[in-house]
Amino acid sequence: MSENSRVTQAYALARDEGRAALVGYLPAGFPDVDGSIEAIKAMAANGCDVIEIGLPYSDPVMDGPTIQAAAQQALDQGTRTTDVLRVVEAVADTGVATVVMTYWNPVEAYGVARFAADLASAGGSGLITPDLTPDEAGPWLEASDAHDLDRIFLVAHSSTEARIAYTVEHCRGFVYAAAVMGVTGARSSTSDLAPPLVARTKKATDLPVGVGLGVSNGDQAAEIAGYADGVIVGSAFVRALLDAPDRATALKDLETLTLDLADGVRRG
Repeated sequence: MSENSRVTQAYALARDEGRAALVGYLPAGFPDVDGSIEAIKAMAANGCDVIEIGLPYSDPVMDGPTIQAAAQQALDQGTRTTDVLRVVEAVADTGVATVVMTYWNPVEAYGVARFAADLASAGGSGLITPDLTPDEAGPWLEASDAHDLDRIFLVAHSSTEARIAYTVEHCRGFVYAAAVMGVTGARSSTSDLAPPLVARTKKATDLPVGVGLGVSNGDQAAEIAGYADGVIVGSAFVRALLDAPDRATALKDLETLTLDLADGVRRG
């Protein structure tokens, strides 16, 4: 674990306060680049401890319709990797822990070493790679070491004990527990697969374990905060922006949702 990582510090602060961390996701460039900066800053100001900035990508393998719609809107407006790094810089300048979540192809297209250097220069703390396993991550392991970046790989309830141990050995910052099979999206109830997955993962590492489970309200966040170190929310934030009739309403709805979720992780 990088001692200097803002992600590490954010999880440690939450632990010291006796609660889980709230991890919020929003794609860069949605509703536009400046709008995404404004929205993410509102999420950070109202209780998100760690921010995941999505790099829009046109052929997702796990994103559901909500995040796909946001990513497509960002792509239609010409959002590029350099724009994503601009969003990272603007958000990281506020002091909040900031990571990028992306499929691996855009990083390879940009250049692995160049991406790591530019992400670190922008103040980013690391990278979440849902479709990259540690076995195939040689260049990223090298580049992230060179720039002291966190690397967050995913474990799932279908992972064997050996696979979980191998994956967490290569993680820094936290471990992402994908507790629902299928595409992302807000859900009306949480999964009974998540608690045993978190327990199995925590047996293999001292790193914090964050759970992505389609959380959409404070009560669900409180439930997950009862057994996980981090509650990861994506689609609900995107939906708040998609459903609002105008930008002012969208920001107000986003702030209200963030406050509800932040209260939830404190009740867990």
